Amino acid sequence: MVFEVQSLPGLFLSRAMPRTVNLKKETTINGARTRRWRVLVNDYPELATFHIARLGIESACFPYLRVRLQPAGSFFLACIKGEGRVRLEGRWQRVTAGSLCMAPPRVLNALYAPPGQRWIYAWVLYDEPPGLKPLVDAASPMRVRQGAVELAHAITGLRQEWDGERDPAQMHHWVSIVHGLTFRSARPWRSGSRLATLWGGVANELATDWKLASLAERGHMSAEHLRRLCLRELGRTPMEHVSYIRIQKAQQLIESTEDKVEVIAAQVGYHSGTVFTRAFVRCVGMTPSEYRARH
Repeated sequence: MVFEVQSLPGLFLSRAMPRTVNLKKETTINGARTRRWRVLVNDYPELATFHIARLGIESACFPYLRVRLQPAGSFFLACIKGEGRVRLEGRWQRVTAGSLCMAPPRVLNALYAPPGQRWIYAWVLYDEPPGLKPLVDAASPMRVRQGAVELAHAITGLRQEWDGERDPAQMHHWVSIVHGLTFRSARPWRSGSRLATLWGGVANELATDWKLASLAERGHMSAEHLRRLCLRELGRTPMEHVSYIRIQKAQQLIESTEDKVEVIAAQVGYHSGTVFTRAFVRCVGMTPSEYRARH
C-alpha cells in the first residue's frame, strides 16, 4: 500500500488538537525533526512467526500526522515520553507517557504530534487477515496504564540488538517478549473472572437490550463500581464497551456472510439502521456498505 504525503496548510491551529483532518484519505506527514526506527517482516522474517508485520520506535515532532483507514492487523502504541493524540473509536485520545493504546484490525486510527514538544512512542502492527482471530478483539481495552513501560523496554531491547550484533537467539528472545506483552495487554482478565464472565455473556446475547443496570446485575456489582472498573481497565464506559462488542461482531459478519446490513444490525442488537450505521462509522471510520465493498 502506498501512503500519500501531503501538506495541509492551516490544519494545525491548536496545540491540543488538529482542527480538521481528512479521515477519508491515507496520510503520512513526518516533518523535518521526526526520527524513525522500524523493522519490517521483509527485513526480519522471524516476525511472521508471531503474525507481526512491523514494529518500531517513533520520535515524532509537529507536523507529524498519520491516518490509516484499514490497518491490516492489531495495533499497539506504548507512549514513552511527551504526549500525542491518537484517534480511536471515533474520538481523539490524549496519550501521555506510560499509556498503552490498542486497536483492532481494519478500523480507522490516526496519530498526531502537537506542536511544542517531542512525542516518543514504541509500536507494533500485526498482520491478521479476515478469518484469523485478531489479538485485539471484543474483549480488549482501548487505552490502559499498565504494560506500556514493559512493551517499550522490549522493543528498545530489540532495537539495540538489531543495531548491534543481531544474534538470532537474542532477536528471537526479544520478539517473543514483545508478542507476549501485547498478548497479555489485549487479554486483561483472567478466565473465569467476573468481568470476563460478564462480557462473555454479553457477546453471546448481543440482541439483548442491555442497559447499565442490567449489566451491573449480570456482573453482581453496583452500576457505579462497574462503570469505574470499565473506565480503569478498558478506557470505555460499560455501554461504550457494549457498542464496541457489537461493532466487532458486525465487522466479522460483514466479512464472512452475505447477509444484508439491516439483518446484521438486528443480529448485533441495533433495531435502527441509522443508529447502527452511526455507531459503525464512529468505531470503524466508514459505513457498513463501504466496509463491505472493501472486502
